[in-house]
Amino acid sequence: MFPYTHYLFDLDGTLIDSAPAILASFREAFARAGVAPVRAIDASVIGPPLVETLQLLAGRTDAALIDTLAGHFKASYDTTGYQATAAYAGVGEMLARLKGAGRYLAIATNKRLHPTGLILAHLGWDGYFDAVYALDRFTPRLPDKAAMIARLVADEGVPRDGAVYIGDRSEDGESADANGLPFIATTWGYGSLTPADLKPHWRAVNTPAELG
Repeated sequence: MFPYTHYLFDLDGTLIDSAPAILASFREAFARAGVAPVRAIDASVIGPPLVETLQLLAGRTDAALIDTLAGHFKASYDTTGYQATAAYAGVGEMLARLKGAGRYLAIATNKRLHPTGLILAHLGWDGYFDAVYALDRFTPRLPDKAAMIARLVADEGVPRDGAVYIGDRSEDGESADANGLPFIATTWGYGSLTPADLKPHWRAVNTPAELG
């Protein structure tokens, strides 16, 4: 039924619809800092790490400003904001089926580790995953998702011939490629991967039921 033994997942836009919570906290961060964003705060900005997104929205890389914005964002999102996160319909059932079949499940996400843990507990999913990796799980912080997946594979002894990475953005597919893993694109997320965006060796699924 399940062709792989190890399933590695992106989080935002793949398993969860975190847009309402994230965007509300971004707006609150800019309002508290008294700074106007230079581009719209909408779902198109979701996916990259926090600092990278704040720099994009602020149109500046000034460390003091970005630190201030990041502090306001975390104060909002890490207290109550994350609770507005919802699972995509059918994802919980899909995870339960995979876990019930004895498969290894892990997360490799650009989201910070602390709110990732809060969200998994909030959704009742903290018992599903054998490992949860984020860029800031390590010191120094990992540089990108490809390096994070490589660290997960090495640390956890994930067999490359039995594993798959699942995400919603081109970055996810490229990170899977960098690690010699097959990639499945979820088309319901924020990445908006179209058939034209898919490399010939990537697969796409339209619903969690199809993925499961």
